[in-house]
Amino acid sequence: MGFRFFPLEVDGVFHIIPDRFEDKRGFFQEIYRESVFKEHGIDCHFVQINTSYSKKGVIRGLHYQLPPHPQAKLVRCIYGEVFDVALDVRASSPSFGRWAGETLSMERGNMLFIPVGFAHGFEVLSDFAIIEYLVSDEYCPECEAGVNYKDEDVKIKWQTRTPILSEKDLGLPYLKRAMVFR
Repeated sequence: MGFRFFPLEVDGVFHIIPDRFEDKRGFFQEIYRESVFKEHGIDCHFVQINTSYSKKGVIRGLHYQLPPHPQAKLVRCIYGEVFDVALDVRASSPSFGRWAGETLSMERGNMLFIPVGFAHGFEVLSDFAIIEYLVSDEYCPECEAGVNYKDEDVKIKWQTRTPILSEKDLGLPYLKRAMVFR
């Protein structure tokens, strides 16, 4: 069993493709092995697993948690297809305000690793999608923060022209006004 790690344009974000073993019954693949991830510079202990079901055209995010409970995330699509995005919200980073994205799908079995200091969001490309993500710290409502999906300075290339959003996500600030990692 193995994984292929592809660093994306923004430092610390990885597109990960686990080996998949298929036969007439279906497939088997490993999602996470701590020792292998550490070998590739991802030293993270996951403590919570989240699942999200969303319909086509939904955009969720861009969400993150600030200290003292920041979260790294390992995201995969377990049904359907999503465009998954990581936005650097570390003010001291040379890539502050830059984003990286990858289309994740059940068919490909691929994943995105999003380190601490990044906002996360996704849009659903299929009729519906289920994503699952492991996080490195527990949910803490007092630490929640976010960036508006349509921030014109960030310029994420969403495919959906008329997205379905929550009221909360519609009200998120643009990066210029958001609370960020210092």
